[in-house]
Amino acid sequence: MKGEESLLEGPNRVFSRENSSPAVIQYRSRLASLTEYDVEQVKIANYADTVKQLDAYYGQVKRQILNHQSSTTGLFPQMTQEKEIASIRDSIYCAVSVWSLYQAYKRIDDDRGKAYELGQSAVKCMRGILFCWMRQAEEKLEKYKMNQCPEFALHSRFHLETGQPLEGNNDFDDYGHLQLDVVSLYLLFLVQMIMSGLQIIYTMDEVSFVQNLVYYVERAYRTPDFGMWERGSKYNDNTPEIHASSIGMAKSALEAINGCNLFGDKGASWSVVYVDIDAHSRNRSIFETLLPRESSSKNTDSALLPTISFPCFATHDEHLYNRTKDKIVRKLQGTYGFKRYLRDGYGTAVEDTTRPYYEQGETKEFENIESEWPLFFIYMILDGIFKGNDEQIKKYRHLLHPRLRVDRHGNAVVPKYFYVPTLCIEAERREPGSQKRIPSEEGDADNLYLHGQALYIMSELLVDGLLHINELDPIRRYLPSYNRPRKTGRYSAFQGTANDLVVQVVLIAESMRLQAMMATYGIHTQTPHEVEPVQIWSPSQLVKIYEYLGVSKKLGLKGRPPRPIGALGTSKLYRICGQTVICYPLIFEVSDFYLSHDMALLIDDIKNELHFVGKYWRMSGRPTVCILIREEHMRDVHFKEMLDLLAMLKKGDCDGLKIRTGRLQNLISSSCIEHLDFLHLLSPDDLPNIEAFQQLEHASLGYQSLTDIPKAIIYNEPTYDFKEFHNRSSRDVLEALSRTDTLHGQSQLLGILYFREGPNFWTENGTVKERLERLTRQAGALRHWSVVRYCSSVLRKLVDSISPNITSILVCGKQITVGVFGHEEVVIDKPLTPKEVEGIIYSKCQVHDIYQAVLQQEIILYVGRLISTTPQLFQGILKIRIGWVLQAMILHMKFLSSSPPALESLSPSELRKVLYRVLTLSDNGTNTILSIHQRRQIEGALCRVPKNFYDRVWDIMTRTSEGIIVEGHHLPQQPTLTEMTVYDLKFATEVEMFLSRVALPEYRQILVELIMVVYLILERNPELSFNATIDMNKLVEEAFIMYQKDNGGDHEGDMTQFFDSPTTITASYLARAVMNHLLKCAPEQSYSRDLCVLS
Repeated sequence: MKGEESLLEGPNRVFSRENSSPAVIQYRSRLASLTEYDVEQVKIANYADTVKQLDAYYGQVKRQILNHQSSTTGLFPQMTQEKEIASIRDSIYCAVSVWSLYQAYKRIDDDRGKAYELGQSAVKCMRGILFCWMRQAEEKLEKYKMNQCPEFALHSRFHLETGQPLEGNNDFDDYGHLQLDVVSLYLLFLVQMIMSGLQIIYTMDEVSFVQNLVYYVERAYRTPDFGMWERGSKYNDNTPEIHASSIGMAKSALEAINGCNLFGDKGASWSVVYVDIDAHSRNRSIFETLLPRESSSKNTDSALLPTISFPCFATHDEHLYNRTKDKIVRKLQGTYGFKRYLRDGYGTAVEDTTRPYYEQGETKEFENIESEWPLFFIYMILDGIFKGNDEQIKKYRHLLHPRLRVDRHGNAVVPKYFYVPTLCIEAERREPGSQKRIPSEEGDADNLYLHGQALYIMSELLVDGLLHINELDPIRRYLPSYNRPRKTGRYSAFQGTANDLVVQVVLIAESMRLQAMMATYGIHTQTPHEVEPVQIWSPSQLVKIYEYLGVSKKLGLKGRPPRPIGALGTSKLYRICGQTVICYPLIFEVSDFYLSHDMALLIDDIKNELHFVGKYWRMSGRPTVCILIREEHMRDVHFKEMLDLLAMLKKGDCDGLKIRTGRLQNLISSSCIEHLDFLHLLSPDDLPNIEAFQQLEHASLGYQSLTDIPKAIIYNEPTYDFKEFHNRSSRDVLEALSRTDTLHGQSQLLGILYFREGPNFWTENGTVKERLERLTRQAGALRHWSVVRYCSSVLRKLVDSISPNITSILVCGKQITVGVFGHEEVVIDKPLTPKEVEGIIYSKCQVHDIYQAVLQQEIILYVGRLISTTPQLFQGILKIRIGWVLQAMILHMKFLSSSPPALESLSPSELRKVLYRVLTLSDNGTNTILSIHQRRQIEGALCRVPKNFYDRVWDIMTRTSEGIIVEGHHLPQQPTLTEMTVYDLKFATEVEMFLSRVALPEYRQILVELIMVVYLILERNPELSFNATIDMNKLVEEAFIMYQKDNGGDHEGDMTQFFDSPTTITASYLARAVMNHLLKCAPEQSYSRDLCVLS
């Protein structure tokens, strides 16, 4: 082990006192970003001394790492005494440490075969992992692509010698194998090693498998997993959750492997890996939204260190990086290492190792005595090296040095963790950091902790100047994407966003007569014929092509799942089998759902699409967006607004975004072009049948034909009540249907037949389902929204992209409930598949209100979009209760109009405007029009609470021995306070669930005000506390009785007048009720009213 005096001394040190000035570091960074790193730049002052040092490290790596590599699989165990179980994560880090020494040896001319041996040892390990996973290709991976659940996860542990799964071992029947960070880490270092010149992938079946690993991690942003610590939530109850560390690693892996040729420099065009850039963008945005949190149960976690720094470098946002790192250091750093996360029981003396999971409330036992891991001192050293921070390197080497052990060869040994011995636990709990800790048995000279050992060797190679950061990170992950060397070749690459990015827009008219009509307004468009030989495809056609990417019949892999192509993917141009293809965005797809019939909504969507592309574009070349104008758009009453938008785009601006419109042929040279070269592997018979967008042809074209495009009429019809037919026979319903001409009447009668006889019941004009589908299209063309919504609900339609929007809401720390106001609700607190969403919505909404099944989908869609762009609208709202939000909208319309239209009769764009007005109630002029009672009703329906509300409830709970009661339901002090901490989202959601039992929105709002009053009294009177249960309903009732007495009202009267009183008045009565309760419940204490401070 090297002496402490070597921290900053030595001629070969990369970061020494004389060369670590800011100017030198800036020069080095600039040099690395502009040119390929030349090993000649690192001066080797003493060749013989360098060889001697490398040989010493070679001996250390042989003894501490390679001696424990399986001779058959090439895998490594987590601990060297383990002879049966191989850990994939630890194997990757071991392979990287061996590879890092291989990189260092490449500087030496005569290494006597050591470099080759090291390189091949790393290759053997990486291929061993590949073989283990390939055996699970059909059984696990292919199924996981369609259903991201733990049951189909690739395993993270295998038998050390055979590479077989460990399912037969009883200890691992319930093991949390779903660890997305492991697969991401593998992909990341696979690229790093291939870029260094190692040959790891040999065949096209292996290329296809790696492509499928990309599909495996692409949806990390919406997949709860068990994380780096293999335990899921911090409560260790076998519950996976969304982890920022897993998402960040997936983001980094996707960036690294996009456009990578797995055969290396000499690879073929068909051995290139492709990444869905929309999936990458979702991972990036959700990762940055979650930071600095790790998950809903973990306020922070040391697993974020390798995510934001080496090896992943998942964010280059300095503010986000510093916030996350500072929080980890502040909350988790100790004298002996870093805690993994707060209340982590692993390795503590009081943890019951005979049980795989903890009991409810058990995590409280581990507070302040969590084990500390010196492994993270090494991560901080590596971070300091990559950031050029000498002070950080010195600080953490100084902290690490006394924690290391020494083996008989004099080499350092990294303990796995340090724990508080049993006799010192109570003292440590009372005064954290006061007691001496003991190193674990894992991580001594006879039982090495290979993860820590591997990282230590890498850090020492870097500190000794034997390895440069560019050799450990050949693809320059540590640099921002715009500062990395540009990839050679014709495949797309992530290159960062230009400050003055220009979004290119191509305007396509469906027909020549539409083109002529647009020209009269000064809007120049092209028809599909005019852009030839470029073809125009819908996104669904591109999905068909991608389904052939990664196909391997031998492995049972079917290629890319049929996931839609998003806004970024359709902003590329594609070269496919010699054809150039441009795709129009998903918003122009003729959707199965009815939103596409609303022109005003489409206009907003076009603007949002352009801004989204401009904000999140990270590729080389400009994005090119195809705007498709159909003849049916001209029939719409909002078409003038569409013309205004197109005129604005023509001027080169869209609300501050730079736009360039023009002929497609002139824009191709500056576009981002993706070459899809994998189709040549298919025979012509196997190629998919692609339907390009066809120009609409007309018999003649003349000036008179410009008026042939019919305008939409305002459709209106009488509405009758068809409820009586629910009790009539199907024959009577059929007879009435044959005599009914109105769209509303037909929809109601067909709905009765659908639910009674089924979708395939035959009528005179086709089956019930066929007629409902036709009626949906007809009503959509006529903008008869209530009929459209009714038919869509009967047919159980599902809006596009509902799952990503639910995920967007969840990662902002919110929850969603689905259900009709006044009826049972279902909480959505984890990402769901579209099929699961459909099942919940239709089972909980349709039975009570058929329109709500589709209205709630619309609200989820709008909330998901709004929360991503304007999260401040949802400040104070933890649980978004969709049924209650709709109730708030109904109330708002009712308060402003004596005869408001029904929500289901509004167009989707009008519905979205009402939602926005309700969410911004306190910011717009409407707030002054509404009465206090009405404002309380709407705020209560939105479930909005004041800032720091849940912290206030926690403070009240600490001074209320028996807890709180609302609507007869009890929230006890214990075990609530022992199971959770004030920082836990779980506590806030528990309180929110507690309040959700209140049926009236305005009453809920009064209860929120009451809680704030209770907190204020307790804060200003620290000597006060509640020795009995606080029944919130009784306090409100008592306050109301006092209000009635003072205002001469009847005690039995309704509370409308009380609800309509200003907050100052209600607060004074609520405070009096609270003080009376305090005095009644504590007779043994001489509280005096004079001593109690209220203001």
